[in-house]
Amino acid sequence: MNTSTLKENYLYSSRVFQKYSVKNAGAEWDLVFITNSHDETFELGGELGRFLKKGDVVALKGALGSGKTCLCAGICGALGVKEQVTSPTYTIIHEYEGGFPVYHIDAYRLSGAEDFENCGGVELMGGGGITLIEWGERVTSCLPNGAVYIEIKITDGGKREIFVKVTGDLRVKN
Repeated sequence: MNTSTLKENYLYSSRVFQKYSVKNAGAEWDLVFITNSHDETFELGGELGRFLKKGDVVALKGALGSGKTCLCAGICGALGVKEQVTSPTYTIIHEYEGGFPVYHIDAYRLSGAEDFENCGGVELMGGGGITLIEWGERVTSCLPNGAVYIEIKITDGGKREIFVKVTGDLRVKN
């Protein structure tokens, strides 16, 4: 696991880390951000999306309405997706085209790993695109080594704490 590249290249130089509060992440998480609005959560997604490359998998966890789809929309925007990003709750998988495919999966209605495999989720991961999985905790056993884990918690006053765990090697794209 190499989180130092993300922290060194991004934590101290990017405007997003100057704009958002960054808490001490502790032992479990690499980075923790605090956003104050939908717009800030979307923008943070865009900043995080700059680090993703083909084959990356991002697993998101959070309560209903916590901002998972909003963060995914920001990530998609950074990846060149022009169409509106919506939750794939009922369709399970949305595919968007940016610079390369972005697979947006919602595992909320899936009963576990077998359902995820049967809907084609495993086949999409690690291919020629990026895979974003909302409710990723429901399919943890299917996630590859090197996945990025994000958990969003709603705090008092409606702020969001966004916890990020990097298990791979994310580098700023040139």
